[in-house]
Amino acid sequence: MFRVLVAEDSATARELLVEILRADPEIEVVGEANNGLEAVEMTKRLRPSVVTMDIRMPRMDGFEATRQIMVEAPTPIVIVSGIADLREVESSMHALRLGALAVLAKPPGPESPDFEEESRQLVQKVKAMAQVKVVRRWPERIQAGLPPLPHVHATARPRIVAIAASTGGPAALAHILCDMSPDFVLPVLVVQHMARGFADGFAAWLNTVAASLRVTVARNGEPLCPGTVYVAPDDRHLGVADASTIAISNAAPIEGFRPSGTFLFESVAKAFGNAMVAVVLTGMGTDGVAGLRAVRTAGGRIIAQDEETSVVFGMPGAAVSAGLADVTMPLGAIATRLRELATS
Repeated sequence: MFRVLVAEDSATARELLVEILRADPEIEVVGEANNGLEAVEMTKRLRPSVVTMDIRMPRMDGFEATRQIMVEAPTPIVIVSGIADLREVESSMHALRLGALAVLAKPPGPESPDFEEESRQLVQKVKAMAQVKVVRRWPERIQAGLPPLPHVHATARPRIVAIAASTGGPAALAHILCDMSPDFVLPVLVVQHMARGFADGFAAWLNTVAASLRVTVARNGEPLCPGTVYVAPDDRHLGVADASTIAISNAAPIEGFRPSGTFLFESVAKAFGNAMVAVVLTGMGTDGVAGLRAVRTAGGRIIAQDEETSVVFGMPGAAVSAGLADVTMPLGAIATRLRELATS
């Protein structure tokens, strides 16, 4: 049984969330918090499997409540946020950096044609996140003792970086971008599994935390520019048309994902061959593994985040198990490695 605490100050929204969650026989709603202070206290007292957290609440907002919960009583947290206000979306992203696992849009009312599907997605995400083991704080950066990068077939200097991530990915990406130096000039393409409606806010938030790179939502046909991070748009695959141009596709989902890490890796490998670096970060499932086979065949380099610093070792673990990762390293070492490769 999954024990859920719902933190939401709007009585109407809270009632709807509780009704949706209780409709699943595997979910028990063990508490309802009206504000962040209550959410922290009830989490410590009730020990739920997972907390659904609103951002804008009185007395203490969801951002601060998330921070305190992850320090005092680490618990999986799913941010349930409005997507109309860009500032609220950016606040949701900050909560992810503090340890929340996922962000979802508040479900529409029962009169909406999307109610059933979005309710199903909410329940699935809550149950999945309830099974994630969370930690109090992100591991410290590791700058020394980097493992060697032995892939002998990749001899060309990289001209592009392709990154795929899922659960825990926003915080991991923010960590990497914060460590990038102003002289890093490679374009970076990012596929992050995220609920529809949050891509713009996600890119805007990364733009505020990136040390020196520009972050934007990718557009079909735009040129690849140095020192720019391109985030996949909502519900679209991200790739390249050639070695200088971005391509956005509405092709069918791959293994249930759109955007897909596999689509990204295959597309970039085709255009850049051994002049690319693929990075697989924390996330559930195995998305990207099939695409990494194309990267390996083309001679590109493949970096996987290690298990210790991954929130979920699913995606990077699958790359390692398949024998595709050239090197597995802690999150704090990845930016250093990318800088080294870009100037090697």
